[in-house]
Amino acid sequence: MSDAAAPRRWYRSLYWRIAIGFIGALALMLALQGALLLWLSTARDEALPPRLLADLAALIADDLAADHARAPGTDLAALAEVRFREVGRPAALVLRDGRLVAGELAPPPPLVDMLVARLRAGDAEFPSRVRGGRRGEGRGGPGGRPLGDGGGPGRPGPAWATAPLHDVDGGVAGVVLVARGRPLGAVARELAPWLVAGAVALLLAGTALASVSVFRPAHARLRDLEDAARRFAAGDRAARAREGGGDEVAAVARAFNGMADEAAARESALVEADRARRQLLADVTHELRTPLTAIRGYAETLALPAFAPASPDGLRYVHIVDVEAQRLERLVNDLLDLARFEAGGAPLEPGDVALRALFARVVDRHGPQAAAAGVTLETAIVSGLEVITGDARRLEQVLQNLTANALRHTPRGGRVRLEAARDGGGVALHVHDSGEGIAAEHLPHVFDRFYKADPARADAGGTGLGLSIVKAIVERHGGTVSAASTPGVATTFTVRLPG
Repeated sequence: MSDAAAPRRWYRSLYWRIAIGFIGALALMLALQGALLLWLSTARDEALPPRLLADLAALIADDLAADHARAPGTDLAALAEVRFREVGRPAALVLRDGRLVAGELAPPPPLVDMLVARLRAGDAEFPSRVRGGRRGEGRGGPGGRPLGDGGGPGRPGPAWATAPLHDVDGGVAGVVLVARGRPLGAVARELAPWLVAGAVALLLAGTALASVSVFRPAHARLRDLEDAARRFAAGDRAARAREGGGDEVAAVARAFNGMADEAAARESALVEADRARRQLLADVTHELRTPLTAIRGYAETLALPAFAPASPDGLRYVHIVDVEAQRLERLVNDLLDLARFEAGGAPLEPGDVALRALFARVVDRHGPQAAAAGVTLETAIVSGLEVITGDARRLEQVLQNLTANALRHTPRGGRVRLEAARDGGGVALHVHDSGEGIAAEHLPHVFDRFYKADPARADAGGTGLGLSIVKAIVERHGGTVSAASTPGVATTFTVRLPG
């Protein structure tokens, strides 16, 4: 199967490759932008000014103290867990007994240990801003459980704003810490839905916009170019592609149209040259008939007793002149017939053709020759097939040529058989022989004019045009002719005619 006829696979389409590549690049760009946004949201310490961060820590401490004052029996750790869920920033509470209540980001253990030591020493003053150890150290959990060291080296952790938490007696029960930065995971959980929704929306919008403004017009122009190429290959020499635009597709379209113009011009020149050749051949063969007739006439006159040469050699030479003149006349007549058929100048006279009468005329013409050569000549017509439609004189010429060719290549004791049978909705005329056969490499050329290859069946001893004339006549009838052969066994020429 040729590439043009092969089924189109979408993944091999340049259109889809470009589209998928564009969509992939756009998706990667959006993913990188989202990752950059998340990193910026967590990496910049300037997310909240230090003064506001300290005020937020003091406000949380006051709220926890007020909550504890309203319910003196409530554990501060439990109150802190509830309050920290409402803050919206990483916050922690260090209690005097060493417990730590931390949300999504915990202070590192060294900082916690330092604050616990101060609380147990009774210090009432704490720095409003302290620096954490390493980012990622000291992850904590709820419930006031002591925290271990997360280990792992890294860059310095976030700054923490601190504020003392007073109990109902006015003493310092703990220290509230609020982080200046936020962990990546927390920011990601908060922003991911919005980032994903925005990325999908942008991806769809960008894909639709690119499809409408870039891919679809280019795809349509490429398909138009492909359609023009297919129509030109199918024989429409006026097929041209649209050349609008100044891009590569337009350049290819202009190149194709230039090629099509040149090919059409060359084909027109070839057609005109072939027409002139055919006309010249017809004119020359027509003009040759007059001198050939004169030569044959004088040769026949010289063969008469009154004008015959006195020597036997002279008589033999006159006979040779007459034979060769007849041969040349047959060649000229065949050339003239072939030129007329190929030029469409030999009109057919269609009508009803009786097959039995047609076969009988062929047998009458070649019967004596077959008998002299020791070859059996027989016919067979399928029952019910009596009449076909065509030019009786030209169809007889076809069978005469094929039968003469078969007899010429069938040895003594062989058989030549003419058959007529139905072929689908049409008729098939077969000429079989048990002759020497045709080699496979010669079969495609047996209908070429003047083709003679031993042992090919190409009118050896004739003009070399018989099978070419057969093909021309059959094609004028809208049919086909073919040859099949097994060398040394048999050969069959088949003429298929429409019903």
